[in-house]
Amino acid sequence: MKNSLKIWMLALLAWAVAANAQSSTPVENPTGEAAEVKALLQKKFPEASIRHIEKTPYFGGLYEVLLGDQMIYTNKEVTHILAGALYDARDMPNGMRNLTDARTRELNRVDVATLPLSYSFKRVKGNGGRVLYLFSDIECPFCERIEQTLRDIDDVTIYTFLLPLDSLHPNAMRKSKTIWCAKDRAKAWEAYYATKKLPDNKGDCETPIEKIQQLAQGYGIRGTPGMILADGTILSGALPKETLESELSRADAAATKTSSAAKKP
Repeated sequence: MKNSLKIWMLALLAWAVAANAQSSTPVENPTGEAAEVKALLQKKFPEASIRHIEKTPYFGGLYEVLLGDQMIYTNKEVTHILAGALYDARDMPNGMRNLTDARTRELNRVDVATLPLSYSFKRVKGNGGRVLYLFSDIECPFCERIEQTLRDIDDVTIYTFLLPLDSLHPNAMRKSKTIWCAKDRAKAWEAYYATKKLPDNKGDCETPIEKIQQLAQGYGIRGTPGMILADGTILSGALPKETLESELSRADAAATKTSSAAKKP
């Protein structure tokens, strides 16, 4: 049992360290008790690079710790570690709120101003008021599902970044290059999902695909579809239409509020 736990913890640590190495979020330098907790964690796990540590109001002062983009919890003595989701059950039986997911999403937000839009192609639906930055693999079945969902969503501007996952889909790179080399990339992309036909070119033009792969790693996007919203929130997977609609509107309102606050003297 002890060996199994040790192996599990080492696996978690190795994954978190690798994730942190690819992350664009800077590592914090805490003070006071938080700094002491960080030092204890660092002593136990010398290879770990801790991006965030903060005391919570839960269980008498549990600490939340972000390793890479993975949240764990520990007491101030670092004698116990919890790796898993923490839920707020105060509204039960009406439902529970995943506090870990909400906090992790907040801490992992992307500064959308750093996104190089020249690496993407643009599609505008309706008034284009809301914004979605989409990292997509042309052979990913979940990406196809999100494209089907996007057909039924209006008033959004979509910036698509081609992210072929070579290890899973050997033909995705070739197909992605032909899309990028098309005269009208957005039209070629949508035509492929409608007909499964690629544009008539050799895919031998210069593309930003390798840079996009590095960019995605830096933002912690390791699967497709990966989505960044207007407020920098990262989402993943083929979300249902209702969920995506709600998230797009929420993020747009949050981004507008932040922008308005920044403009005030």
